[in-house]
Amino acid sequence: MAVADSHDTHDDHHDLYDHGEFIAHHFDSAEQQFDSGKLGIWLFLVTEILFFSGLFVAYTLYRTNHPEVFEQAHVFLNKYLGGLNTIVLLFSSLTMALGVRSAQLGRNKNCSVYILITMVCATMFLGVKAVEYSHKWDMGILVRSSFDLTYTHPTPTTEIGKSLHISDYLVYLCIVPALLFAGFVVASAISKLINKNMLAKFLMAMAITVSGYFLGVCIGIIFMSATDAETGSSHASVIAEQPLMLLASTQDDHSDGDHDEADHDKADHDKAAGDPSHDGEHSDNEEHFGAHPADGGEASFDDHHPDPSTLDRDIGIFFSIYYCMTGLHAIHIIGGIIALGWLYWRSLLGHWRTDYFGPVDYVGLYWHLVDLIWIYLFPLLYLID
Repeated sequence: MAVADSHDTHDDHHDLYDHGEFIAHHFDSAEQQFDSGKLGIWLFLVTEILFFSGLFVAYTLYRTNHPEVFEQAHVFLNKYLGGLNTIVLLFSSLTMALGVRSAQLGRNKNCSVYILITMVCATMFLGVKAVEYSHKWDMGILVRSSFDLTYTHPTPTTEIGKSLHISDYLVYLCIVPALLFAGFVVASAISKLINKNMLAKFLMAMAITVSGYFLGVCIGIIFMSATDAETGSSHASVIAEQPLMLLASTQDDHSDGDHDEADHDKADHDKAAGDPSHDGEHSDNEEHFGAHPADGGEASFDDHHPDPSTLDRDIGIFFSIYYCMTGLHAIHIIGGIIALGWLYWRSLLGHWRTDYFGPVDYVGLYWHLVDLIWIYLFPLLYLID
């Protein structure tokens, strides 16, 4: 009888371990459930890799056929902002890995902290990207069908834009996060009043997550301003200056090839510069650089800007690929934030234990893939030269 009781107790313990609260009935054990889930997430990640691979192939084909366009266009991107986002995502990978480890050890409180930090890093990435996008949209740098480059930063028309001297586009991109932040704060306060403390804590964590977006916006503006000061240019023209001078140099080289070698002699060129009879010879340069400054004064920066119509419209091809790849990546970031929010809630409820931590591991793998894709996008788009 004692032997039978002992056997029954062992079976009860086995059932509790293998078919506990979070172990689905169709799995024989927690280990089998974990392995099945791991296989499923890897299959999903393979489809994601195939999805992005099409964009990488398009990038490769266009860059192979239009290398000069990519070299001209990439300098419109701010590599400092891209580098900042790279650091943010790498740090988020670290905190995600620490969160997975905490879940494996059953340390739910530590896991919730690491997941929250990961979510803040994710929204911070989106905030920096919003600054970068809005700056380009102000300059007319859009996809090829709408590409219309200008060299001036439009004066903000919204009251917030005027007071803060920021792009109207950036103001629009902050509307939804601002509403979410306010909603989470109010909902958290209401939950606290009705003694739903766990829900209040979760909603406040979501508010903190959204605040990371505005932190990213602030840091992005600071980085943008710092790089402007470094080049000694205004905020409106710093990114445009480098490619335009590069284009001017390239156009001079091409036009020089149409003349005899004697016409390129420095002395003859200097002499011709002051002779009105040579106006016809320099019509091409005037087309690219604009009219010469009046009264013989020194040309301003704007006087040396090529006419936007002379720019290769195929530059828009680069930005079509840029927006497609980075935009799709941003959508995956948002999807990751939603999944991380679900993990955070379950961490608060204390669901993770040594025999059940699969969801944290699966979302962690997804997040590492998202980070890895950016590791490829950053040098391909920002560091072409």
